[in-house]
Amino acid sequence: MPTILTHPAVPLAMALGLGRNVVSKRLLLAGIAVSILPDLDVIGFRIGIPYATEFGHRGFSHSLLFAFIVAITGSFLYRWLDSTFHRTLWFLFAAMASHSLLDSFTTGGLGVALLWPWSDQRFFAPVHVIKVSPIGLSQFLSPRGAQVIWSEVMWVWLPFVGAATLFAASRHLSLRLAANRG
Repeated sequence: MPTILTHPAVPLAMALGLGRNVVSKRLLLAGIAVSILPDLDVIGFRIGIPYATEFGHRGFSHSLLFAFIVAITGSFLYRWLDSTFHRTLWFLFAAMASHSLLDSFTTGGLGVALLWPWSDQRFFAPVHVIKVSPIGLSQFLSPRGAQVIWSEVMWVWLPFVGAATLFAASRHLSLRLAANRG
């Protein structure tokens, strides 16, 4: 899995690219929270839930169905999040589903149960470029942890921030052109 520091890259990049008029601060914070939420399943290690089961790590909490359920539930808070119901739904869904998709690009683990409950199969992306993060602070603060952060910068942060910056620049240019025409 990517680190807890990297899962928020997707909602942050979406907010940067879409702008403050589309993604409020509260909606962004909710997106960051749900982008991290699936990894609460690591609690299962402490209480004896085997990794490979549907309730183990990268199991049901990493499914697209679970992402949709969380997103639709969060959408009922759209007014408090300073957004619309549909914008909140799709932003939260994209933020949470991105967690599993990023996990599928990692170099370790058993894959991601994207299609639970319809399938127990665990999926990986066709390429595995993000070094899997160690679980536990002591391992994270090691040379291996530094390698993980570097791979996340290369394969997640730089591409997402770059794409968001280009999208934001394009949006600003379009607004300027429209203002000049009017």
